Amino acid sequence: MNDMIIVLRSLRVRLLASSVTVAMVAIAVALLLVLMSLREAASQAFRRGTGNIHLLVSADASPLVGVLNGLFYANAPANPIAWGKYEEIKNSFPWQWAIPTQLGDSFRGSPVMATTPDFLSNFEPVSGQPFQYASGKAFAEDFQVVAGSQAASEHGLSVGQKIVFSHGTGGSREGGHQHADHPYEVVGILKPTGSAHDRALFTNLQSTWIIHAEDRRENAASAEHEAEAEEDHAGHDHAHEHEHEHEHVEAADLTDADKLMTGILLRLPTRPGSDASASIAAQFDRLRRDMAITVAQPAQQIGRLMAIVGDIDWLFLAMAVVVLVSSAISIMLAMVSSMELRRRQVAVLRVLGASAWRVFALAITESTLIGLIGAILGAILALGGSAIASTILAQRIGITVAGTIDPRSAALVMAGAVVLAALAGIIPAIKSYRTPVARHLRPIA
Repeated sequence: MNDMIIVLRSLRVRLLASSVTVAMVAIAVALLLVLMSLREAASQAFRRGTGNIHLLVSADASPLVGVLNGLFYANAPANPIAWGKYEEIKNSFPWQWAIPTQLGDSFRGSPVMATTPDFLSNFEPVSGQPFQYASGKAFAEDFQVVAGSQAASEHGLSVGQKIVFSHGTGGSREGGHQHADHPYEVVGILKPTGSAHDRALFTNLQSTWIIHAEDRRENAASAEHEAEAEEDHAGHDHAHEHEHEHEHVEAADLTDADKLMTGILLRLPTRPGSDASASIAAQFDRLRRDMAITVAQPAQQIGRLMAIVGDIDWLFLAMAVVVLVSSAISIMLAMVSSMELRRRQVAVLRVLGASAWRVFALAITESTLIGLIGAILGAILALGGSAIASTILAQRIGITVAGTIDPRSAALVMAGAVVLAALAGIIPAIKSYRTPVARHLRPIA
């Protein structure tokens, strides 16, 4: 009888135990491959999400927080930058462009970035790949908005639709106080970029200044009227009625105090075809001396983030390796237990002419086959797991992480799983090799 047929029949007889052992190998291999794949893919996705800016100015607590808030929409920055500071920075150097941004509003949980038209025309969400429109065009007037691909899909937005923003990002889809007096018209839908900008909406900075100026003035007027009412109530027998109408603010009414922003995107002049500038270090050092602002080099900060996350990655990889070793131990224990029950079968094989080395080889082949089947199933499972993880990341944070498995990594992990399985079969094979023939052929009482 062919040795492989013997091995396959042995596995079929112990189908449940063999299936559980194969599943453990498959899970360990899949876990290792998914972690290795997403680790590198996530690093590339974050680096490409910073786009073509050289410096990011904010008033956040640290450069990393500024990058996460300003480019990845982690949270709405708490501290504003005054218009005068923007003018000072803009005029301090012949930048290629200096784009102001403001975050703080949202639409059903999706962040809204208020900026200038230069953001959509000059900023590249992925270096070398500018924004492109699936439909419509860029905003050109106040109270117009352009939606990122994911935001448009999630909320069912289309060109010509009227929407209302909410103040604050909030955790719910309802957000905070709504700017109901100023609906925005959707004038453009962007194509997917594979970056966090896909889940945002973009509007004119002046529009945001107007609605926030109205809110501030209305709140101030309400507070004043409440104070007057309390004063009247305390000092007079008759009541005074105050009629308060909502005060509309025009662009011409805006003051420098109304013109606030949360970030400034800066790009230095470069040679055609180059993304680097010899002046970056000098300008970075000059700006960071200003204690009123926080200056970040996005690529550098993402490198720091990946270094921090990398320590956690190694922990997960170590855990996956432990699971893989545990699966090898499970193979050994399952086969040792199996050999105890199959000593009579081994003795019969020896009587029929099978050498001790052939019996030894059968045991090794069986454990190796378990490892091989588990490794193949694990690779298939890893492909599906990476695709699912990639979809979830794109939906939750708007970052496209390629759900692919590196063939070299897959080959290395699968080979390691097979070798571990083969090594796990050595002890059961030795026990099989040393099976006393005469004792195990005695009649069973």
